[in-house]
Amino acid sequence: MRRRLVEVWRSGRCFPSSSALLSSRRNAGSAPSVPLQQDKMKQDGRGFSYGLNWALAGKGVIVKDKAFHNSMVSELHQKESLSGLPVLVRGTSGGASEFSKAQSSKLLKQICSHISSISNIYVYDGAIGSSPKCDAKVRVISDSPSAILSLSSVLWKTPVRAVSHDSCPLTIYVAMSISLSVGSNISLDPKGHDGFIAADVERSSVVLTGKAFADIVGVKEALTAVSEPIICARGGLPLSARLLVHGYNVVLLFAPEAPIVSCKDQLESADAGLIVSSEGTALLFPTGYSDGPNVYKIPDAIVLASSDSTGTLPPSSKLTPEQAAYHFLAGYQNGTFTPVFSKGSSVNPLELAKALLAKLKDNQISCFLVNVSAGEKAPLGNEFMKLVQSTLSKKVLPFEPKGGYLKAKYQSFLSAKFPEKPEEFRF
Repeated sequence: MRRRLVEVWRSGRCFPSSSALLSSRRNAGSAPSVPLQQDKMKQDGRGFSYGLNWALAGKGVIVKDKAFHNSMVSELHQKESLSGLPVLVRGTSGGASEFSKAQSSKLLKQICSHISSISNIYVYDGAIGSSPKCDAKVRVISDSPSAILSLSSVLWKTPVRAVSHDSCPLTIYVAMSISLSVGSNISLDPKGHDGFIAADVERSSVVLTGKAFADIVGVKEALTAVSEPIICARGGLPLSARLLVHGYNVVLLFAPEAPIVSCKDQLESADAGLIVSSEGTALLFPTGYSDGPNVYKIPDAIVLASSDSTGTLPPSSKLTPEQAAYHFLAGYQNGTFTPVFSKGSSVNPLELAKALLAKLKDNQISCFLVNVSAGEKAPLGNEFMKLVQSTLSKKVLPFEPKGGYLKAKYQSFLSAKFPEKPEEFRF
């Protein structure tokens, strides 16, 4: 038995099952079950260890036959592309959870039981965030090689054993072949015909059923939510912004989707997700470009895009750091306020605003506000980028709104939403 296990291990292709490991250790007596020189990284960056099966068991998944770890792309099937599948998140700040802790426990138990019943499972290790100092390590456990291929494009590569040695890794459970009735079995009805995505911030886990792994936008939304607390704990500031390199300047752009949807190729990343730390500026997810740096310098400027067609907000203006923190919280879009320009965050928005203010002051980062509805026609795409670039390039006047009605509207919203807002935050 032990010889057969070693032969399988030496093939560099898979891991023996947990049951086989147990049998091998019982038969081996006091001899070490894994030679130390074999428990190291192999070619193509694929590392493997008998410890993987025990690590998977710790996540509730028992390997029935083989576990393929960080397989090459050529060994995986082609991926699909879907969008708009249901995304349920438990643990976002300031909002009711879309499913309960009990439902999350039952769902995870059924998913682990299902994956454990599959002969071959696939494991992939990666990271959220391009900065190793404040990223969130991720382990994907899947019953489908197609899911591994799709998710490997979403995660940054990470050194072998990085996930195993990490103090709080995230786990993605993929159950492509499970019955789509799994949701209704736990009184959860996400109404997803091709599957659904369920993220639990408290458990640092994401569950993907059916073909949900192919909904890249939904997967990134879930991963952003579960990774934010870890990134913050490691000294990073997760922000729902995009990265613009303007000349020699690194600029953080906070804007709704509409103005930039047709000019994302001018940005370093189409995704609204960045990490700012003492090390610099990192992207949450890979861009697909191979010539860009993994970590950019500390931002030189931030630009917040609001939308006001009443004429109260000027087309462009310079903000103080305190004003920038104030407008960061509000994110005004013609009558609608969006704190931190995001659908929802698992980190308290007010704490993010305080941390952002500290970054702006400590690093003397310039702050600007642009109004995308100041003229007769809202600037979109290239016109919007021209507005942003002209704001950065020329000397703009300090922020001086016309009239007091909108200011009162801001204050009413922020006083109700964030009653403990610091007095230094001002309109």
